[in-house]
Amino acid sequence: MLRFLLLAFSVVVFAHAELCKPDAQNAFKVRLSIKTALGDNAYAWDANEEYLFKAMVAFAMRRYSSKSTTQISNVLLCNVTDRVSFWFVVTDSAKNVTTVAGSEVEAAIRMNRNRINSAFLLSDKTLQFLKISSTIAPPVEPSTPVWLIVFGVVLCLTVAGIVFLIVTGIQRRKKQNKESSETEDLEEKCEVTVTIENGIPCETLDLKAGHINGVYAADDERFASL
Repeated sequence: MLRFLLLAFSVVVFAHAELCKPDAQNAFKVRLSIKTALGDNAYAWDANEEYLFKAMVAFAMRRYSSKSTTQISNVLLCNVTDRVSFWFVVTDSAKNVTTVAGSEVEAAIRMNRNRINSAFLLSDKTLQFLKISSTIAPPVEPSTPVWLIVFGVVLCLTVAGIVFLIVTGIQRRKKQNKESSETEDLEEKCEVTVTIENGIPCETLDLKAGHINGVYAADDERFASL
């Protein structure tokens, strides 16, 4: 009887060794950088930490699927190194000689990644599942509402447009006043212009006032008296 039990135990151990090995089907490699993350407060990786890791993976599998009955014993670790890296697989709780599909394990880990990181005081960068992409951080919401930012921009543009129109109108009016003043000055100069004909200075005929040159007016009076 004892020999049979030893034989059965050996078969199970051998089967587990075949299931959990580097690059095996449905196996995942994990790398931890505890010293980098915690510095002087880094903890040693030992059997207790391995037990916690198995428990967190079993928790993730159960939380991912309500039908899952994964136990801590279904999580197998192998090739553990001093620099804290290892491989793991999750065996089927019903058969215990086959592994759970890698896609299901990946989905469970991704769903509970933050809980697993928190358990070991690490992050996606210091607790790496090499075949599982990092979780996407939730988008950071701005402290100021977006609608308020848009309203502020539109208001600034409106005020800037009004100021521009006012300044442009003032400059245009000043230019028109200047041109009008120059035109009046030019007309005044033309009215007082004196011309000389046949050596006699003559005043230019002012059509607006209806004035007649004085020289010709004197001649008209002399001929009229005759």
